[in-house]
Amino acid sequence: MKSSRLCLLLCCLAASILRIESVSRTDVIQYLSSISGSKIISGQHNREPNSDPAKWTRIARDITGLFPGLWGGDFLFLPDDVQNRQSMVDEAIRQWNAGSVVALTWHVCPPTVGETCNWDSGGVLAALSNDQWNSLIQNGGDLNQKWKQRLDTIVPYLQQLQDAGVVVIWRPIHEMNEGWSWWGGRPGSDGSRKLYEITHDYLSPKFNNLIWVWCVKDVQMDSIGQYWPGANYVDVASLDVWMNNQPSDQHYQDMLNVAQGKPIALAEVGQIPSPAVLERQNRWVWFMIWAEYLKDPAFNSDDSIKNTYYLARTLRQGELTGIGEGGDNLALNHPIRASSQESSCANPENIVDGSTSTRWITDESEEQWIYVDLEAPQSIQRVVIEWEAAFASSYQIQTSNDADSWTTVYENYSGSGGSDLITLSQAVSARYVKLYVFQKGTAFRYSVREIEVYS
Repeated sequence: MKSSRLCLLLCCLAASILRIESVSRTDVIQYLSSISGSKIISGQHNREPNSDPAKWTRIARDITGLFPGLWGGDFLFLPDDVQNRQSMVDEAIRQWNAGSVVALTWHVCPPTVGETCNWDSGGVLAALSNDQWNSLIQNGGDLNQKWKQRLDTIVPYLQQLQDAGVVVIWRPIHEMNEGWSWWGGRPGSDGSRKLYEITHDYLSPKFNNLIWVWCVKDVQMDSIGQYWPGANYVDVASLDVWMNNQPSDQHYQDMLNVAQGKPIALAEVGQIPSPAVLERQNRWVWFMIWAEYLKDPAFNSDDSIKNTYYLARTLRQGELTGIGEGGDNLALNHPIRASSQESSCANPENIVDGSTSTRWITDESEEQWIYVDLEAPQSIQRVVIEWEAAFASSYQIQTSNDADSWTTVYENYSGSGGSDLITLSQAVSARYVKLYVFQKGTAFRYSVREIEVYS
């Protein structure tokens, strides 16, 4: 195991890649948040054929002389593409190691048919009856079980990516607010967002490398709130721009409103966003041109692509040098004390074990606390909290040098769960760092996956 990790690191160094050996999903999420307002990652999707999963990325390089900073792949549905999923995963690993972020989509067959299907004729464009939909979203239903079996078919590939250290920008159930696909166009708590939640709850405990991307299309934007699953299910909120050539200023604002402070992205575009649009709408953190639209003259010209690629704000492959450069997690495996714990399998030490698959759960009291002993005073500037579903809507970060007298260095009265990435305005010298929670965001006990502290 040690030799394989060393080999990976040496390969990266040989290629002059500014990528550290271990980059977490939190590192990538924090990086995306940090560039919001100043930078945008260029991206290119690669769909059919999965036997050549970098075809359109190479064409982007041929046009601009530069590889995009985001490589997009797709698990797809046609027999030949399903058979070549391994080629797609191998390319994802190569792209990550070359200095790009990896985004994966899945145009998936409905659970009423097999793993492979056609685009239409009962395939991706199929429509489920209400009875079939109810079977799909009810735990234990026939189609619900078949859906989870369908998810199991990609688990080995996601596991390979996790084992290779690849963080995946994962966008399932995309464009859920329009009914062109079998999974989309059903608003409300038992609609398309419910299938997204089921997918999240099934895969999330298995992997710590998935960045969950919620996605809508630029239609009926006044109702996208009906599809929002809650901040604890979303790391990035994204828009696919197809009904308009460029994202409108109103749709940009709609995305900011629904995202509740999460990063926003242009997950699919036919036409590359123009320099003028990116100047006005400066909080998009990536765009991804859809496959063959890159060379469609009705959407793009080589000059328009170059104009955006060559912007000072646009990041290309190898330029994402801030990911994972925040230093070591000072809290990792350090002593911990807490006000309570639900059970022996949800103990406080779980929040500093470096894994988001474990968690600390409190008892039912409203006021709770947990603190980590860094065992010596440290200069502290960033704190990361990875909430499980039961988050705190009001909480404080406190620091101390004696675990007796505490100073509040950060407070949040509108917490929404998910990943909270906290940067203090000034570094603080402290030995102890405490999370103090005093208002629940749900009806359940507080649950925290991980707390990280950085200088």
